[in-house]
Amino acid sequence: MLELSLHILDIVENSTRAGAKTVYITIIEDTIRDVLSVEIKDDGSGMSQDILEKVSDPFYTTKTVRKVGLGIPMLVQAAEGTDGKFRIESKGGEGTIVAAEFKFSHIDRQPLGDIISTLVTLIAGNTDVDFIYRHQHNDRVFILDTRDVKREIEDVPINHPDILLFIRQHIEEGLKEIRAEV
Repeated sequence: MLELSLHILDIVENSTRAGAKTVYITIIEDTIRDVLSVEIKDDGSGMSQDILEKVSDPFYTTKTVRKVGLGIPMLVQAAEGTDGKFRIESKGGEGTIVAAEFKFSHIDRQPLGDIISTLVTLIAGNTDVDFIYRHQHNDRVFILDTRDVKREIEDVPINHPDILLFIRQHIEEGLKEIRAEV
């Protein structure tokens, strides 16, 4: 994967496959500490300790369509390759937290990429999931909570093209306002 937004897409797809109804996506750009951190937290089915110990192995996967699972190992490599770190916590029936930290200025750090399209794609394809996206750039914060959007639009589906356009524009404006990497 060439950009961090694709790692986020992969991890969140794991969350939705695990039955998550709420997914928290947090990105913190701390240029003062020279750290970029990404955290995905869900309320899905979680993993047993046995599976948790295997998820960083590229030759282990719970998927039946292919015999390798490269998503998490590639994220681990991306983080550790920039003097960063990776953490995963999970408990069966309680959900999962996946967190990666990168040295912001490291020459090998992947760009954040098209996080806006990633978020819009996730929202459009998972209408029954609530997404809380929090993006912080130093001391400035932008938050998108799809529960608020759903309350405002009432009976209109959140994946209606006009609503998705509004969400895209709202995220664009919010990220510009906080001067996030886009």
